[in-house]
Amino acid sequence: MGLDARLGSVLGKRTADALKRAFGYETAGAFLAHYPRRYALRGELTALATLPRDENVTIVAEVLEVRSREMRQRRGSIFEAKISDGTGILTLTFFNQKWRENELRPGRRGIFAGKVSDYRGALQLAHPDYQLFDDDEAPVEAEAKRYAEAPIPIYPATASLTSWQIAKAIRVVLDRLGEVPEPIPAAVLADRRLLGQRTALERIHRPERETDWQAARRTLRFTEAFVLQTELLRRRAGLRAQVAEAREPVPGGLLERFDAALPFELTGDQLEVSAEIAADLAHPVPMNRLVQGEVGSGKTVVALRAMLAVADSGGQSALLAPTEVLAAQHLRSITKMLGPELSARLMPTLVTGQLPAAERRRALLRVAAGQASIVVGTHALLGEQAQFADLGLVVVDEQHRFGVEQREALRLKGRRPPHVLVLTATPIPRTVAMTVFGDLDVSTIRQLPAGRAGIETFVVPLAERPRWAGRIWERLAEELAEGRQAFVVCPAIEPKALEAGMAEDGMADAEEEAPAQLATVTGTLAEIARIPAFEGRRIAGLHGRMPAEEKDRVMQDFAAGDIDVLVATTVIEVGVDVPNASAMVVLDADRFGVSQLHQLRGRVGRGGLPGLCLLVTRQPADSLARERVDAVASTLDGFELARVDLELRREGDVLGEQQSGGRSSLRLLRVARDGEIIAEARGLAAEILENDPDLAAHPALEAAVARRLDDETSGYLSKG
Repeated sequence: MGLDARLGSVLGKRTADALKRAFGYETAGAFLAHYPRRYALRGELTALATLPRDENVTIVAEVLEVRSREMRQRRGSIFEAKISDGTGILTLTFFNQKWRENELRPGRRGIFAGKVSDYRGALQLAHPDYQLFDDDEAPVEAEAKRYAEAPIPIYPATASLTSWQIAKAIRVVLDRLGEVPEPIPAAVLADRRLLGQRTALERIHRPERETDWQAARRTLRFTEAFVLQTELLRRRAGLRAQVAEAREPVPGGLLERFDAALPFELTGDQLEVSAEIAADLAHPVPMNRLVQGEVGSGKTVVALRAMLAVADSGGQSALLAPTEVLAAQHLRSITKMLGPELSARLMPTLVTGQLPAAERRRALLRVAAGQASIVVGTHALLGEQAQFADLGLVVVDEQHRFGVEQREALRLKGRRPPHVLVLTATPIPRTVAMTVFGDLDVSTIRQLPAGRAGIETFVVPLAERPRWAGRIWERLAEELAEGRQAFVVCPAIEPKALEAGMAEDGMADAEEEAPAQLATVTGTLAEIARIPAFEGRRIAGLHGRMPAEEKDRVMQDFAAGDIDVLVATTVIEVGVDVPNASAMVVLDADRFGVSQLHQLRGRVGRGGLPGLCLLVTRQPADSLARERVDAVASTLDGFELARVDLELRREGDVLGEQQSGGRSSLRLLRVARDGEIIAEARGLAAEILENDPDLAAHPALEAAVARRLDDETSGYLSKG
């Protein structure tokens, strides 16, 4: 059996279907690349102190004590078992399953899997799965020693597929796997002292000692970098082999008129990046460039100048935005920057799925006829109905929201391949760009325009300072008293409802938005309305469940100053520009990532007003979640935060965290740590492709690349 064998033929339909539902795997090769997240020993106990709430986890622990009790509110019993690692305690809870006391006896050790919840201040797993160790079963002393010392693979799991169920299926696949073709040249294997692919797969999944899986990981990490870089370089070469139409501005044309009317000076970085884009556009080879820059660094004006150069040559530009709110914001911003005369000439047009049918039809006609030189839209631009007269440039805002397939759908709408410009406000270290955006040229805008007053960021640590909770709202009211506006950001829309009959047992309805203890838009709106300091203030909510027209109306009202406080989810994360907004409060800030917090913070301090950002958290000072929040407060440098973010998201911080292949662009490779490996692999791939661009002499590498591309349809490279 080879790596391309279908899982159904190896594991049976039921198991194969479960793996496909959970992770998208369909072949043996894809499944065998579901590597263990970490390894435990039968004598090892896993730290419980940092278990994440509301996450599926897999832990190794020992049963301390058990007890059964009758429920007070309804008929039935609760069986509880406390497990510990010597420092922390976790409760396992089972309803009407008293028989489990025959298995879960004090002193037994095992692997336990389930979703962590917080019931009356104590961590619990309700109805977890478990597998107990039988250390006394091995009949021979040597065998017992080997059994005790063999590392136990702990896999990324889901609520329906536990780590040991995955391990069992992996063993079945490995037992039937034959020889695996070697994608890495023999000389490189020998030089780097790497294992063969078949041996590496065996040792990463079934190690007999710690050194087995360490050597296997080293081999498979380099293999991943090598195969990935080969594909990215081939894609880059393929793009450069296409023929595009050169687009150059004309003397005295639209671009010159726009530049002459600009009310501000472009920064040095904006000028430099604009020159790089202009050089790309002037060539009959499709531009494929990523422009990264801080929030507010002026990426939009750089993109607009590129659109005007294309319009000068008679072509159209399409700006693809991730949300309806941001698309509408871009249209208003572009129209304002162009001014009445140029707007009338270029006719910027909005195309989104939420437009009324008649208005959308008129917009699509303007696009198809070539009247609209600048088209702004969401995924609606990717549909068959959207046709262009002469599409010369595609601008994609926020790369991580759109994949390669979406870019390709727009690219095919031009008579010739259009130039592509990707904008991102999430700073990307060099090795990340090389790995995830290896088919793009990268430009960076670091300088911020003059006149920015800056942003002060403070952590509000309610775990240590609970009395500061009231001061949050006092500080916000002080900003409003100065005639300014404010954002309040919540991680959820509304609380999760607790079923009345289950409330005693701490089992919540999984259909709702968020655990009851999390800050929500609806709860915060009600809380602020009760505070005397906000009496008479205009307060509104904004979240993703609202109709697009209502979201847009609320944002327009906020931008116009008709709303004082906007209580929102991360729908305001990207692109919303309100110069009078000077303050932001992020509630439960630990629920957001480093990059996301940095993006959110960039919504304030955009005018001449100094910005204030309060990051509110209940996490203790020594937790990883708190470390992320503290990192954001410590610097405004997005590139430094990107580096910190990569380090904080190091492998194994969250044991058993659900992570399917479609959610992660990388398996073992970590760009923060593996920069040298990535660079070396890229150099090796470039050498091979230079002499063998079609990989005719490297069939195993060709097969590995093809296999990786199959994974991409599940979201690998295309997710960014």
